[in-house]
Amino acid sequence: MDLFDFAAAAAPQPSAPAPIGPGAVLMRGRAAAVADALLREIAAVAEAAPFRRMRTPGGFEMSVAMTSCGAAGWVTDRRGYRYERADPLSGRPWPAMPETFRALARDCAAEAGYPDFAPDACLINRYEPGARMSLHQDRDEHDLAQPIVSVSLGLPCVFQFGGPERASPVAKHELRHGDVVVWGGPSRLFYHGVLRLKQGEHPATGAARYNLTFRKALKPA
Repeated sequence: MDLFDFAAAAAPQPSAPAPIGPGAVLMRGRAAAVADALLREIAAVAEAAPFRRMRTPGGFEMSVAMTSCGAAGWVTDRRGYRYERADPLSGRPWPAMPETFRALARDCAAEAGYPDFAPDACLINRYEPGARMSLHQDRDEHDLAQPIVSVSLGLPCVFQFGGPERASPVAKHELRHGDVVVWGGPSRLFYHGVLRLKQGEHPATGAARYNLTFRKALKPA
């Protein structure tokens, strides 16, 4: 087998959603079958809206590189955390959300118990060895009744999923290529993060992990 065939044969088989909290599930291998298509779409988005390491309101550079697609993208700078309809690097609208992205997010949300999820923003994070995401809440979206759908591609990571307070106990879950996590309802504002990414190489992504996170961010028109 060539490398592509080997990767396809080794792809994990999807498993039933496993609860990891109230209203939160982990779907092992759920995105593995479309992972190659997702990675091609990520490359196309990044060509139009390059990955960048943004700065927090406090002036610290994030270790994770980001871009976005959809009707809005998440940005951070001295003015704070927010969604913008235009990419601040180019002044142009963010790239459209690929249908492959939208369909996966919609279907995973429905399987997790959140029907009719229609994301309007997808944040794309690129982790390289040493990058991490500290515990935080996703609360910049307009509609907090809608879930978050998170897709992992490439190198494995340790995902931390806590509770409603920063000091709440934290559970750790290894996320591998093709895994999907969905959380909403009672857990929508639970703290979560990613521990420092370890060195490694993945056949599909090299020394990197990509994370797609889908949200309903904007007010209705």
